[in-house]
Amino acid sequence: MSATNGGPADNHLIEVRDLVMHFPLTKGIIFRKQIGAVQAVDGVSFDVIEGETLGIVGESGCGKSTTARLITRLLEPTSGEIHYKGDDISHLSRAELKPLRRDMQMIFQDPYSSLNPRKTVGSIIGEPFVIHDVERDEGKRKNRVQELMDTVGLNPEHYNRFPHEFSGGQRQRIGVARAIALKPKLVVADEPVSALDVSIQAQVINLLEELQSELGLTIIFIAHDLSVVRHVCDRIAVMYLGKIVELADADALFQHPRHPYTGALLSAVPVPDPRLAKGKQRQVLGGDVPSPTNPPPACRFHTRCPKARDGVCNVEEPLLEVKEGGNLAACHFPLTNEEIARRVPTAAA
Repeated sequence: MSATNGGPADNHLIEVRDLVMHFPLTKGIIFRKQIGAVQAVDGVSFDVIEGETLGIVGESGCGKSTTARLITRLLEPTSGEIHYKGDDISHLSRAELKPLRRDMQMIFQDPYSSLNPRKTVGSIIGEPFVIHDVERDEGKRKNRVQELMDTVGLNPEHYNRFPHEFSGGQRQRIGVARAIALKPKLVVADEPVSALDVSIQAQVINLLEELQSELGLTIIFIAHDLSVVRHVCDRIAVMYLGKIVELADADALFQHPRHPYTGALLSAVPVPDPRLAKGKQRQVLGGDVPSPTNPPPACRFHTRCPKARDGVCNVEEPLLEVKEGGNLAACHFPLTNEEIARRVPTAAA
């Protein structure tokens, strides 16, 4: 098993190596001068296995959405490599990327702003066919769009309606239909349920799982809600301030998290069983997330970590490597089984 916890390389659909995205900060109106950079993603590496659902979780601003946009090449990375089926796509031109767009699609977070309010639902879902010159016949294209609407649980008779005539959950289904129109290999879902009511979230998640089974999709699921990714993802990567701090199978991550940050996130998840909740030790992190324009040296979590040791965590950056239980974690002093049992009793149970 590689350092990216991804299994045999021949099963890898996506391979990300040392991915970096720094957004420059400038001042001045005429002679703009760079005075710094927002280090949104800083040295991220992982693999995505064909047919799996990989979850990426973390606090707001940790670099999850930027990573999603880099993988789909909506952004060009500052440095690093992105390989799709073994081919480096990190710096391809727009013309070179166009054929790949059919294989890589994205579901955006906000179902209200990601749909053009001036276009009908039929034209929105059918747009990929037009862009990629897949179905020129208007009648056949309409039939395919209506089939897609039926597949995602929308009434095909609403083909000529506009986005404002649909609820939030229905709008997200429109986004899903648009994403799967060209039968892609990879779908990147950037917090697809965070703007929806809880009951609607379950419907959209179930829809994605059904489509994955039917179409053989590989999904990268971006979220900040651990309770959502637990039931959706095969593996989970935890990000903090532009870095992946832990990567493991979903069950392993919840049963024995090794990074203190992952343990703190899990300790905040509500426990439905009062007996377990009573014995749960909440781990409250001190301070705020540091600025990505000036992140802490070495381990970026050491300013908030209860296990940090001066002279080690603030001097030497930890490597993302295998810890006890098989989890990959970037930590000099990972959680012990005793600490896990105290902080994450839901996992132990």
